[in-house]
Amino acid sequence: MSEAEWESLCDGCGRCCLNKLEDEDTGKIYFTHVGCKLLDAGSCSCKDYPNRSSKVPDCVRLTPANVRTLNWLPPSCGYKLVAEGRDLYWWHPLISGDPETVHAAGVSVRGRVEASEEEIPDEELEDHIVQWPALLPKRARLKRRPKV
Repeated sequence: MSEAEWESLCDGCGRCCLNKLEDEDTGKIYFTHVGCKLLDAGSCSCKDYPNRSSKVPDCVRLTPANVRTLNWLPPSCGYKLVAEGRDLYWWHPLISGDPETVHAAGVSVRGRVEASEEEIPDEELEDHIVQWPALLPKRARLKRRPKV
């Protein structure tokens, strides 16, 4: 798979760009509604994707080698689905042909990011834990695009 093909597996949801907390005892991951400082919450994309690693040193570059080992990827992640040999959902831009379907399906973070990590101190992140990023909305689980 070429680099461009690999990159096209990103559905543009922005869920991986939310801050997460890990319970040191159990390893359980908790999502927050606090975005990375480079997350554009409206477009659900990185404000400086080519330079993200230098600006956010703990930004994880997804690769075919590491995608199966990352326990914090959302269940809808195209990289994860392909690595597991599963089909992409109807709303994935590669299937729908439309980058807006990820938003229409309720999968993206659009309208759900409450703050940037620059606004919320690390010690307050526990107050911003939310369940929705680890879940798949009902309409997103449908086998095909719902009729409008």
